[in-house]
Amino acid sequence: MNEKTTANLWGGRFSGETDSGFAEFNRSFGFDRRLFAADVRASVAHCDALVGAKVLTPAEAQQIQAALQEILDRAQRDPDYFKEAAEDVHSFVEARLIEIVSDLGRKLHTGRSRNDQVATDLRLWLRGEIDEIVSTIRGTQKALLDIAEANRDVVMPGYTHLQRAQPVLFAHWCLAYFEMLARDRERLLEARTRVNVLPLGSAALAGTSYPIDREAVARALGFGSVSRNSLDAVSDRDFCVEFAGAASLIMMHLSRLAEDIILYSTAEFGFFELGDAVATGSSLMPQKKNPDSMELVRGKAGRVFGHLISLLTMMKGLPLAYNKDMQEDKEAIFDTVDTIRSCLTVAATVLRNIRVNASRAREAATRGYLNATELADYLVRKGMPFRQAHETVGRIVRRAIERGCELDELPLVEFKSFSPLVEDDVFKTLSLNQTLATKSRIGGTARERVAEALIVARETLAAD
Repeated sequence: MNEKTTANLWGGRFSGETDSGFAEFNRSFGFDRRLFAADVRASVAHCDALVGAKVLTPAEAQQIQAALQEILDRAQRDPDYFKEAAEDVHSFVEARLIEIVSDLGRKLHTGRSRNDQVATDLRLWLRGEIDEIVSTIRGTQKALLDIAEANRDVVMPGYTHLQRAQPVLFAHWCLAYFEMLARDRERLLEARTRVNVLPLGSAALAGTSYPIDREAVARALGFGSVSRNSLDAVSDRDFCVEFAGAASLIMMHLSRLAEDIILYSTAEFGFFELGDAVATGSSLMPQKKNPDSMELVRGKAGRVFGHLISLLTMMKGLPLAYNKDMQEDKEAIFDTVDTIRSCLTVAATVLRNIRVNASRAREAATRGYLNATELADYLVRKGMPFRQAHETVGRIVRRAIERGCELDELPLVEFKSFSPLVEDDVFKTLSLNQTLATKSRIGGTARERVAEALIVARETLAAD
């Protein structure tokens, strides 16, 4: 076999040399070699299928599979192994196989194409990565529960429009992000079911003419089902788009968490202090402690969003079936996986290195008329229609602002000047503890509800 045939899998049709610049442009081995282990694993299963199809004898299959194992072992112990020139990971594995078993290695590609081969490899690889990401999300959720339980009595302001709104428990804030990440895990696991479909046996686009037992191959590789249309199997990457969409939602949630932590760590808020392990300093200003860890998480969200748009744009105009455009799926997916795993890990590390300033948070929760809604609800319980109560409390707040005091610092006579319904019990209603305690329905910030929610969250995480 001449050198050109060794270098690619399609040389027979061509008599001229490939332009060196185009060859480099066309090459994907620099990034798709991440699919190496998946390609070897799928090749082993395909080898068994060829025995069932009477293309290989059991003895031939044994030789090929032993050689594939040797290739896998060599890659694990020799960091220079991948320096061999190759067009892509599939041609790399085939070339190494031929080096070991000679012409016998050329039989392995019978009944398959690089089109169904790469789709299989990518699904195998992504399935494993999803499992790892789900586990990493659990670690971030655990960090949220740990810091919540360590600060379960801390009260802080809740915000709407970034304006102080109503008091909430810090643990309630933590549980909000826990719930977001729980849905992220669900989405990934749902996407995994659609990733876990075997395309091998679809060949280039029309299906294989060899009697390959595709269901047996699926079982051997742990796939839940086989693809039902060969054109679809080799030409769509909706499973990549769906994964990138789920990943984008993860990054959106992490970015919001990052934004909260960044804000609450400022001197203006002062609720958090980041530990030295997850902060950096200024090259000019010695006093600075910068939340670079969370700023990077926030910034990297845009990177993942970009990959989602890249995949959608790449796929939107492709005719059936396979097109070389689809080579662009891998770098987007690979970087998405790397980015969300690192961001989840860093977020968990930051949560383990935050000191919560309970007194500062509580002070903020008791300033700014955060108990105004409680006063309106108090008037409603006394018989006043809510809209009237809302307007009345608005006027009372204006009076408190004029006097430079909080609602619970107004004398009773002032309250009565707005409504005779107000009695001495209004001051208990306006207390911080009572404001929290009334939010006692499921999902509320009352202490007993948050305590229950922490227990359920911990049990759910353990069960998963």
